[in-house]
Amino acid sequence: MRVTREQAAANREKILEVAGALFRERGFDGIGVADIMNRAGLTHGGFYGHFASKDDLAAEITSRVLGRSGWMERLTGTQKPSFADVVRQYLSPGHRDDAGRGCLLAALGSDVVRQPRPVRRAFTEGLRLRIGALGRLVPGRSAAARRQKALATMAGLVGALILSRAVDDPKLSDEILEAAAASLAMRIAAGGGLVHTSAGPNTPEWASRPFKLP
Repeated sequence: MRVTREQAAANREKILEVAGALFRERGFDGIGVADIMNRAGLTHGGFYGHFASKDDLAAEITSRVLGRSGWMERLTGTQKPSFADVVRQYLSPGHRDDAGRGCLLAALGSDVVRQPRPVRRAFTEGLRLRIGALGRLVPGRSAAARRQKALATMAGLVGALILSRAVDDPKLSDEILEAAAASLAMRIAAGGGLVHTSAGPNTPEWASRPFKLP
């Protein structure tokens, strides 16, 4: 049966959606084409009508996810998020526990170094975009100062999330999130323009926030 152009486009979108979640859950090398297509409800052979290889798919997903604008708005569920909103939601138990729909930087950052150049290039460009967006939110007297704070903040957010997922002690995992959030809040507050919040993983406000895809 011939597949219509509309159905082919829908199938491609389904592959991207499914693979994007599976890559973030299991890593680039932890899932194969057959598993991706099976989860998408499509035949294995149909994959190559959409993508030249799994590496091609990985590069497109990386570019697509990280290149999407408005990540802080989606993360916090607000149109004008504050720095505190971003930190709270990024370092929340909901985000930690939902890698498949979470930040690709944290989910695949340690994987991407072993990937082909197109995947690494897409990751690098996506990181630049996110640093740029964060740099417009953090306080600072100059563009250079804001960029430096954005770089340090992103490194702190991503590193803390990776560690909180890596440990097998739930209490320690929560402590990592809470300590990182408090440290980032104090560091940026020193530059002015930040309303401090004491909400952490052990407070009702923190735990009750629904997680949204960054």
